[in-house]
Amino acid sequence: MTHNYPIGPIMLDVEGLTLTPHEKEVINHPNTGAVILFSRNYESPEQVTELIASIRAARQGDLLIAVDQEGGRVQRFQKGFTRLPPAARYAEAPELAEPAGWLMAAELLAVGVDFSFAPVLDIDCGVSEIIGNRSFSTDHELATRLSSAFRKGMQAAGMAATGKHFPGHGAVALDSHLTLPIDERDIDSIRNKDLLPFKQLITEGLEGIMPAHVLYPNIDASPAGFSPFWIQQILRRELNFNGTIFSDDLSMEGAASVGDFPERARLAQQAGCDMILVCNNPRAAEQVLDSLPVTQDPLRERRLNSMRGKPQMDREQLMNCEKWQKISDQINQTFNHA
Repeated sequence: MTHNYPIGPIMLDVEGLTLTPHEKEVINHPNTGAVILFSRNYESPEQVTELIASIRAARQGDLLIAVDQEGGRVQRFQKGFTRLPPAARYAEAPELAEPAGWLMAAELLAVGVDFSFAPVLDIDCGVSEIIGNRSFSTDHELATRLSSAFRKGMQAAGMAATGKHFPGHGAVALDSHLTLPIDERDIDSIRNKDLLPFKQLITEGLEGIMPAHVLYPNIDASPAGFSPFWIQQILRRELNFNGTIFSDDLSMEGAASVGDFPERARLAQQAGCDMILVCNNPRAAEQVLDSLPVTQDPLRERRLNSMRGKPQMDREQLMNCEKWQKISDQINQTFNHA
C-alpha cells in the first residue's frame, strides 16, 4: 500500500554515510518530516547527494533535508565546499555578507539540501562561548544589517532562512547543549536589543525561527522553546511572525528540565513549535515519533512546505558558474588567508 504522507512534525538524524534498513522504516513514519545531516554523514559532495536521494526515496511522501552550515566552527560539510568564516568576520568585509549567503545556500541546494539553520541573529554580549563569533556583531544595528544581507543572499539562491536563537542566546555564559542557561534580564532589555534583528528580518519576510533553550526567569517560567509566552505572545502576536518555528534539539541538556522526551515534544508542540528536533539519540527520536499523535495540520504543513529548497543548478553547473567561482575566490582570499 502506498501512502503519500505530508511533512510530519519531527526532524531526526541518521547514523552514517548510508542508510540502514531500520532508518528507512523510521524515515517513513507518518510523524517524520525532516532529516538533519551532521559531519558524520558527510564524506564528499557525491556521497551526500546519494545519501539525500536515498533518504527521500525512503519516504512515501514529503520530507525536508537540513544541515547547520553557518560557517566558522559550525560548518558540517567542508571538503568540496567553500570554507565559510564565522559570522563575526563579515564586519571586516560587509560587502561579502550577501554573496556569502548566496554561496552557502547554492552549494547546499546543489547537493539536495533544502535549508541550513542560518543566520544566527543572537547579539554577542561578550559572555557566551557557544555563541561568540557565531554572532554577526556585539552591536545590534550591525548584526541586523549583516544578517539581513546574508539572508538576502540565501533567498536569491532559492533557500529559506531560519533565524536563531530567539529571543537571544548571546547574554548567557553557559552552553545550552550541556545545561540550562539562565538569563536574568527583564523584557525591556531584551526588547531594546536582542529582539531587534528578529523584528527587522521578520518584516523582511524571514521564513523560519528557532527559539533558544534558555530560561528568562524574570519574564516567564519556561525556557523559550517551551514557552507559549515567548512563542505565541511575543513571536506570533507582537512580532507578527507567521513562518515556521523549529524547536532547538530536544536532546540538549537545556531541554531536560521540562521532562522526558515525549513530554518535551508535547510541550514544545503545545507552545507553538511547528517542527521538533530530536538529534543524536535514535531511541528518543522513536519514542517521540510514536508518542505524538499523528495529526493533519494544514497550517503547519504549509509553513513547513515553505522551507523547501528551490535549487537553480546542480553541482556541476554551480562549479562551472562564474558567479560561484568569483565569490568562492573572494571568500578564500578575504577570510582564509588571514
